[in-house]
Amino acid sequence: MSSAHSSIKPRTYASWFALVALLAVPPLVSAWLSPAGVPQGWLLAALAQAATMIVFALSYNLLLGETGLLSFGHAAPAGLGALAAAQVFNATAMPLPLLPCVGGLAGAAVGALTALVAARRAGTAFAMITLGLGELVAAAAWALPDWFGGEAGVAIDRASGPAIAGWTFGPQREAYCLIALWCLAASMAIYVLTRTPYVRLANAVRDNPVRAAALGAKPARVRATMMVLGSAFAGVAGTLALINVELAASESVGMTRSAGVLIATVTGGTGSFFGPVLGALVWVMFSVGVASVSRAWMLYVGLFFIAVVLGAPEGLAGFAARQRRALARHGWRRCRAYWTMAALAAGSGTLALVLAVQWAYAQRFGDDDASAWLIALSPRWLVSMIVALSLAAAWLTRHARQAAAALDDARRDRI
Repeated sequence: MSSAHSSIKPRTYASWFALVALLAVPPLVSAWLSPAGVPQGWLLAALAQAATMIVFALSYNLLLGETGLLSFGHAAPAGLGALAAAQVFNATAMPLPLLPCVGGLAGAAVGALTALVAARRAGTAFAMITLGLGELVAAAAWALPDWFGGEAGVAIDRASGPAIAGWTFGPQREAYCLIALWCLAASMAIYVLTRTPYVRLANAVRDNPVRAAALGAKPARVRATMMVLGSAFAGVAGTLALINVELAASESVGMTRSAGVLIATVTGGTGSFFGPVLGALVWVMFSVGVASVSRAWMLYVGLFFIAVVLGAPEGLAGFAARQRRALARHGWRRCRAYWTMAALAAGSGTLALVLAVQWAYAQRFGDDDASAWLIALSPRWLVSMIVALSLAAAWLTRHARQAAAALDDARRDRI
């Protein structure tokens, strides 16, 4: 059962405080350091993307983590919710703070239609149905340009709505404040939802639908309800992205976006409420931070995802919880050797990989690539450095495993 159902612990309050601090402190510090008293635009854009992805990943975890439904089409309610919100806003010029409600209702409607087809299935069958429906929506986005806007998408002017307390939401800082507040409100709503008896019923359907049905539950109805709820919050997330970039693009309903939220959620961990939040931040780190300096950011995302699935199947949040338990069980001194060896091994292997990949991209794209300076280095020296780092990573990994085995032996001895 999800850890969100356990009693509230100090770590939960600390996690909420960290989320609020993440959304509020960087803009305040940036404004304080700026001569004009305005936060940096790139910082607000990155944080707005993070806030949007947090809500998107949490909505997906209502399906994957709480109900055990692997969906390959979660971008559909997010993208269609944003498109509906854009059309409504352009037609009525409604107050911008209410626009996520429109996106949420549209996303819920998409979830209800999807549930009519897919709610009776689970596992591989459900995944394939959502994949097909997602591709169907993506194809319709290009076949119906009057509604989806074609290649240009549907644009809005967020300042065209009525001002509220003097805020037009045209300036980026005002739009970011709205996005951050909606992110916190939606996250808290999802958190409260995950602590309700109905979501515990969804957990029972996830773990053993036959037994849940024997106890009087209707698995198909439970799955359908969770699909509607998850799709509603996905619609909210899509609308927050619309507010940020003022555009509902046709590709927002495609497979790439569905794969992104799947990677973010699994990377962070589905067994913890804040796991998808952590995964969303990692995804934004790659898609914004790494992408700004390397063409190979998607390659790094794939390799990192594989490493997490193989090394920490419970996700980053589960891995962190495992290390906290090890620290409480063995103490700092015994864990220090393992952590040091593991960190050095990861650092050496990552550096070798980055040098190899960036050198290959520099050879391919030349001066157009940010790593073009690697071409000037001696190939022999570069290959020697990569080999040396790889050997060091292998040696450190071996010793890290030995240190981990020593910790397990010590635990068994105490038992």
